[in-house]
Amino acid sequence: MHRRALLATLTAATATTAFGAFMSDAQADTPDLENTLYLDLSYGRVVIQLLPDIAPLHVARAKELARKGFYDGIPFHRVIEGFMAQGGDPTGTGTGGSDLGTLPAEFTRQRRFLRGTVGAARTSDPNSANSQFFIMFAPAPSLDGQYTIWGQVISGMEFVDKIKRGAGGSGMVTNPDKIVHMRVAADVKG
Repeated sequence: MHRRALLATLTAATATTAFGAFMSDAQADTPDLENTLYLDLSYGRVVIQLLPDIAPLHVARAKELARKGFYDGIPFHRVIEGFMAQGGDPTGTGTGGSDLGTLPAEFTRQRRFLRGTVGAARTSDPNSANSQFFIMFAPAPSLDGQYTIWGQVISGMEFVDKIKRGAGGSGMVTNPDKIVHMRVAADVKG
């Protein structure tokens, strides 16, 4: 009888632990809407998980600009096949940015530049990021620890793949695709 009670206790404990683990996984799958961006393209919605634990200043800037509607209508001016799509410059030339000033680098070795990684574009000065960003089509280990990673595409990468490519080594795009809207998910109703 003692064995049956012990077996019942172990079974109940295992079930409780398994159920608790399941609940934790389910909760982990629930997106943090305050740290999620909806990037709407003409092809569909791209969902970007923001990484405030790795790049708090860049995440705060992306959210601030998205909330102001800054990114709406801005082109993906530089798009290189097999590498990345870059946008966030209101001039569409690769030399512009917001009026908020530059951000210091927030480099990390905790994450890598993989397919769907969102990074901060900058000049040769590591502390010159502003509003421009890029989304990786493929891994680029040469960027690891050299550029700030502030997000990761968690759905809609098939829409990023449809962004019009540029010509030549520079990847500058003629008649580029544009961002329809970029919004913080917590601000989107319905």
